[in-house]
Amino acid sequence: MKAREVATQVALVGLVVFSAVAAGCARSIEGLYPPGPADLVKPIYVINHGWHTGIAVRRADVPEDVWPELPDVADSEYVEVGWGNREFYMASEGTLGLALNAVLWPSPAVLHIVGFDGPVQQFFRQREIVEILVSDRGFQRLAAFIGDAYAKDGSGQGMILGRGQYANSRFYAAREKYSLLKTCNTWTARALRSAGLPITSLYAVSAGNVMEQARPLGRQMNERAAEWANEAPPSGLARRAAPVRVYALAAKQ
Repeated sequence: MKAREVATQVALVGLVVFSAVAAGCARSIEGLYPPGPADLVKPIYVINHGWHTGIAVRRADVPEDVWPELPDVADSEYVEVGWGNREFYMASEGTLGLALNAVLWPSPAVLHIVGFDGPVQQFFRQREIVEILVSDRGFQRLAAFIGDAYAKDGSGQGMILGRGQYANSRFYAAREKYSLLKTCNTWTARALRSAGLPITSLYAVSAGNVMEQARPLGRQMNERAAEWANEAPPSGLARRAAPVRVYALAAKQ
């Protein structure tokens, strides 16, 4: 075996070990998590979609001044958000080529926002879900983190790029770029960390890594769904046309 190949394998093993150790060392943020006995708590839901993860919250829990794009899904009881590479996420079918292009160099990202009515485990009935109760302060920080993830136009409004993957969903331009070290799952981990949870983005290479960190913190739903995570979306929830205002962006960003 060539020395270069050996060095690459050693580096990968080292990265895995470092990430696992980092996950074991993650600590809660004092004053945010866990909630105190007298603290108001709010549920959040971490959802395993196989390739990536998402976070769902009750829409009524989120102040609109923190997350001003919420009126776009005003009739929904819950809202789920995911973050990822724009080209891969918005493609009608993800391919290995698109996945490789996504990580080779920094590229534009999107937020995928889904409005739906609960229960969460029924809407995402073929997805593993972990429900976590966070403090009100932690929830406010999570909502602010998500609200700050949107790219804004000249008037300070979020920019809709197109219809999402579900009947009541949208793609929005994201502020940050997607890269090898800033992926859909590290973004989810960072969002959860903003709420004070003992979760690190250093151990969030895959959706499984994120769920592994989330499971000890809450109540697991659809427990058998972990084995279904790579399947197609649940029947009846596929992409459907919906009237949306699409923001035209320049080809190069």
